[in-house]
Amino acid sequence: MIFIAFLSSSILETLMYFFLGFLSIVMLLYLSGQEHGISFQGCAAQLFFYHFLGCTECFLYTVMAYDRFVAICFPLRYMVIMNHRVCSVLATGTWMGGCVHAIILTSLTFQLPYCGSNEVGYYFCDIPAVLPLACEDTSLAQRVGFTNVGILSLICFFLILVSYTRIGISISKIRSTEGRQRAFSTCSAHLAAILCAYGPVIIIYLQPNPRPLLGAVVQILNNLVTPMLNPLIYSLRNKDVKSALRNVFSKRSLALEK
Repeated sequence: MIFIAFLSSSILETLMYFFLGFLSIVMLLYLSGQEHGISFQGCAAQLFFYHFLGCTECFLYTVMAYDRFVAICFPLRYMVIMNHRVCSVLATGTWMGGCVHAIILTSLTFQLPYCGSNEVGYYFCDIPAVLPLACEDTSLAQRVGFTNVGILSLICFFLILVSYTRIGISISKIRSTEGRQRAFSTCSAHLAAILCAYGPVIIIYLQPNPRPLLGAVVQILNNLVTPMLNPLIYSLRNKDVKSALRNVFSKRSLALEK
């Protein structure tokens, strides 16, 4: 619905909604389901796409924080700084960065020999559940996975923190209460989504010795609750999106009446 509104409404032809439409595509891909049985190649593909889309989402949140920083701290130069070329480069960079990240983790995980049990104690193929099935030492894959996921998450989180620190300083300088509330409401939805996304990552992947049971419970909440909340956070709290959705449905109802 968000993506349809973005394509069909002139109200949403701003760069912030460009990234929201991009994020909605990622979330749709992120929700793809699987059966209980899966091949070895399918397990590798599932792990690759899970980390590919998850890392892309992480980068997108960082880009969106930078977008909000430019919009609030440099409003008069916003369209110059965040032009379509820059947005295209940032969007392409998120996909390429996610792909490189996923290739590293997937290759390290599945180059190991697996000769024991073929039952993954998880509801999908992920690093904490797949590595215990390997027949050789998995310390290298665990260290690289811990470092890779940890460093990327911390860098993205640090950049987001820097952006919102600057945004907070700029908001505090706004004299009118209405102006401060408007600026804060622009960022509150993004902050809520960041907390929902980074919480499970910290719990699951930044443990020295991951516990599959804890990871499974957190991942169930992460893969069910967070994708459900994201459309609510980004649409029902936004006047422009609600207006665009009303226009889309009103046009369709008029077409049906004709």
